[in-house]
Amino acid sequence: MLAHGGKEVHFLFHSDYDYVKENGFQVDSVNGNFHLDKVNAYNSTKDMPQCDVVFVCLKSTNNVLLKDMLPPLLHKDTLVVVIQNGIGIEYDLQKLFPHLSIAAGLAFIGTGKVGKGHIHHQFFGKLTIAPYSFKNMALIDNIISDFTEVDMTAVTANYAESRWKKAVWNIPFNGLTVVLNTATNNILSNPATEQLAYDMMIEVIRAANAVGVERAISESFADNMMASTKTMPPYSPSMKLDFDFHRPLEINYIYSCPIEDALNAGYYMHKVAMLEAELKFIQNTYI
Repeated sequence: MLAHGGKEVHFLFHSDYDYVKENGFQVDSVNGNFHLDKVNAYNSTKDMPQCDVVFVCLKSTNNVLLKDMLPPLLHKDTLVVVIQNGIGIEYDLQKLFPHLSIAAGLAFIGTGKVGKGHIHHQFFGKLTIAPYSFKNMALIDNIISDFTEVDMTAVTANYAESRWKKAVWNIPFNGLTVVLNTATNNILSNPATEQLAYDMMIEVIRAANAVGVERAISESFADNMMASTKTMPPYSPSMKLDFDFHRPLEINYIYSCPIEDALNAGYYMHKVAMLEAELKFIQNTYI
């Protein structure tokens, strides 16, 4: 959307690099389809310019690559926005780069890659940017303005609260769609699994409040998340797609870290911990 709206965007590609250089980039969206004919495409950050804002959209299972991947993109004022799911991601990145300015990016969107250089956007499309180790709100305001100018919804919010609120949805639905080998609609159409998803949401909310988010999250937030999910078409979250293609699952940050943080604060997520164990078993059957 930024590139389509005329903003200067530089894209790092992996397997689609040659295709996009030759053919451009196609987005099929509920908000209107578009094609980017000319894309600033790269297959190595060493060839890219330094950037004011870097969006990290890797799977968190590939974060080991960031130590070598990020430095060519950075100048002294660069902001790195980590658009990944889970708890503890920014903490670990800060250990790698102690002086790096970091924010969390929470994407509320139903989208997936359906072919080379081809993205299908099914529903929603909100981006929350939550500062982690960054105080220059003027730059964040500029980022929000850039997104607003290209008809995207973007807001700022408190870091810990935003991370845990995203986990309220991610923890039950990412894992349950894998262990049950199904989509979100089927989980919600069965009373037993609907209740299980809801119970896990409540566990996550209680964990968030135990670790001390700035503003306590009401348990009614789980009701809102369930109601919102029921409005979605049948959907396979990112972890389900990773399972389908036998890729590593993002178990560490989505499950292990929040379970550990909550336990250190005196709260144990029993059902979430069982889901974590099931996901580890499944992953070990093909990796």
